Amino acid sequence: MTRQPAIFFGHGSPMNALGGPFAEGWRVLGETVGKPTAVLMVSAHWETIGLAVTAQSQPETIHDFGDFPAELHAMQYPAPGSPELAARVAALTGAAPTEQWGLDHGTWSVLAHVWPEADVPVVQLSLDRRLTARQHFDLARRLAPLREEGVIVAGSGDFVHNLGAWKRAGGEPYDWATGFNEAVKAALVRGDDDALVDWVGLAEDAQLSVPTDEHFLPLLYVAAQRRPGDDVAFFNDVIDGGSISMTGVRIG
Repeated sequence: MTRQPAIFFGHGSPMNALGGPFAEGWRVLGETVGKPTAVLMVSAHWETIGLAVTAQSQPETIHDFGDFPAELHAMQYPAPGSPELAARVAALTGAAPTEQWGLDHGTWSVLAHVWPEADVPVVQLSLDRRLTARQHFDLARRLAPLREEGVIVAGSGDFVHNLGAWKRAGGEPYDWATGFNEAVKAALVRGDDDALVDWVGLAEDAQLSVPTDEHFLPLLYVAAQRRPGDDVAFFNDVIDGGSISMTGVRIG
C-alpha cells in the first residue's frame, strides 16, 4: 500500500466552507493526493480532558459556531466514520472511543472541498488538554504506522490565530504574524521538531501569533509524521485579515 502524506490545513473562518480561494486550494490538493483509505483528523475545535476518538459509523456534521449565514448552518458533510480505524487509533494511543462527537467545522469545512463527494471515511482524535506540547508530539509519533495503512494523518488549525487582532475588512499582515508564520515554515523545512514544540521561542512576539495554543497544536500531530526523505510543501500560504494564517503543509 502506498504511504500516505500527512497534511495540516489552515482552516481560518468557517465562511471558507462556502468557497473562495482557500477552498479552491483545498480542492486542488484533493485532486493531487487522491483518495486515501481514511483520514484521521486532529482539529483545534475538539478539546477534551482525556484522549478521545470518534467511533461512530456515520458522524454528525457539527455546526460549532454562532452568528453565520443560514447557508453555512445548513451545510452537511455526510462522510462515513470508521469504527475500525477508531479501534486502531485507540490501540495505538489509548484514546477512548466515543460517539459523543462528530465532525466539527475545523474538519468538515476543509474536507468538503478536498473530497466533495464525502466518500472518504473520517475519524477525529481529540486534543487532550492535560498534555504539554511535548506530550502531544510524542503521542502523535505513535500514529506513524497509519500512513503505511492508507490513512492520511491530518491537522486543522492555524499557525497564526489571533482573532482579537483580525481585520474584518482585510488588510496587510502584521509584521509579527508574518515573522512567526515564516519561522514555522522554516522549522518545518529543516525538520526542527524541537523548535515547533517550543514554539514560544520561534520568533519575537510569538505569543501574539499564538495567544492560545489550540490552533497550533494540531500542527505537531502532522510534523510528528515526518520520515527521512519526506518532502515538505506549502499551500494557501496567505495571512488573512492580518492575523490568521491560512498556510497549509503537506509532508510526504
